[in-house]
Amino acid sequence: MVQPIRGQRPHPSPRPVALATSLGLLAAFAALAGPAAAVEPASVLEASRKLVPTGPWPAGDERGMGNLIGAGTHLRCGWHLSQPKAKAYELSQVRSNTMPKSPFTGPYTTQYKPTSVLPGTAHAFNSEKYAADAEPAQQGTQIDAIGHFAYFDKPWDGQGAPPLDGARYYGGFTQQQVKPTPDSPLLKLGMEKAPPLITTAVLLDAKAEVGKGQSLKGGDLITAAHIQQMLKAQGLAKRGIVPGDVVLIHTGWGDQWKDPGGDSSPYYTQGPGLSYDAAQYLGRARIVAIGLDVPFIDPVAEGFLQGKAAPAAGTPAGLPFAVHHHMLTQMGIHHLESVRTAEAAAARVWTSCTMLLPLRTAGAAGSAIRPVAIGVQGQR
Repeated sequence: MVQPIRGQRPHPSPRPVALATSLGLLAAFAALAGPAAAVEPASVLEASRKLVPTGPWPAGDERGMGNLIGAGTHLRCGWHLSQPKAKAYELSQVRSNTMPKSPFTGPYTTQYKPTSVLPGTAHAFNSEKYAADAEPAQQGTQIDAIGHFAYFDKPWDGQGAPPLDGARYYGGFTQQQVKPTPDSPLLKLGMEKAPPLITTAVLLDAKAEVGKGQSLKGGDLITAAHIQQMLKAQGLAKRGIVPGDVVLIHTGWGDQWKDPGGDSSPYYTQGPGLSYDAAQYLGRARIVAIGLDVPFIDPVAEGFLQGKAAPAAGTPAGLPFAVHHHMLTQMGIHHLESVRTAEAAAARVWTSCTMLLPLRTAGAAGSAIRPVAIGVQGQR
C-alpha cells in the first residue's frame, strides 16, 4: 500500500521577503487583469510552487495533504480574488427537512423552537435543534475527516466480532490510538485537525466531456484518462493539477438532488464516481480534496448497496469503497460529497479560489460545509 509521506520537519513558514514579493505580484496582476483567463499566469504558478511544502511530513502527522495549504495556495487564490469580474459561486446544497437524505445515518430533522421572550426585557429570539440521532456531518454537502475510514490487512469474514484491534488509519495510527472505545470521539485525525482549506480549485466537466452532454449514470466511471481528457478540452492541459489544488468534478448526477425529495429520492441509491486509477492519479498530483456532485465519490451502480451489483472494474479485492480507502487512509486527502457544481460548470469557471471551512468539532468524522468558489465566468 502507498505510505503517507513523513519523516521530515514541517515546511518552514515563508519569510517576510517572500510574502512581500507575493503581495507585489498580486498587485501587478490586479493592475493587468484583462479578459477572462482559464488559468493563473505562469509567474503566479511558479511563485506558488516555491511556497508550497514538498514533505515528507513528520511522524504523527494528522493533516495529510492539508499540510500543503499556506502561502503558496493563498497566492494562487489571491490572483483569482483580484480579478475585477470574479464572482462567488455557492458549492453547497440548501439543507432542509425535505432534502434527499443518506440511508447510512440517523434521521436528519431540524426542529424549530417557539419564539422565546426574556422576562423584563424587550428582546425576543428564535432557535432550533436537531432531532435525536441526527448526523448533520454526514448529510448534505459535507467533508470527510481523514479519520472517517480505516482498513484491515484482510477482509473480515463477517463471523464474530469485527477485528477492530487490527484496524489501521492514515499514518499507521491504530484503532486504540484513534477510537479506543465505541463511544469515544476520534482522538486522532478528527475534523478539528483539518486546516481552513483556502486554495485553488479545478472544476472538470465530466457531463460535457465524458457523458457527451448527458449526465453520468449510477456506476459510471471517471478514469485517469478522462481527467487528462477534460484538462485538455477545458484549456488546462498546460497548467494541469498542481499540488494543493482542490479538484471538483461535475457529473450531472446532482440533477437528482431535488427538494422536496426526502427518503424517496433516488439520489442516495447510486451514483457515478472515480475509478481506482483516477484516485491514484489524483493522489500523485497531491491534491488536498476531491469533490463531486454525488453522495459517494466511489462509483455505486444500481443494486450495489444491496449486494446485487459488483464493485467497479479495477477495484481491489476486499475494498469496494477503494477511493475512500486510497484517498483517506493512504494519502490523507479529504472527500467533499454532494457538492453543488452545476452553476459553476454552466458558467465555465474552470479555475477559482475555493474556501472550505469545516466546523472545528473535536473528534468528529466529518462536518457540514458551505464551500464557495470565486472565479471569472466564461473561461475556455
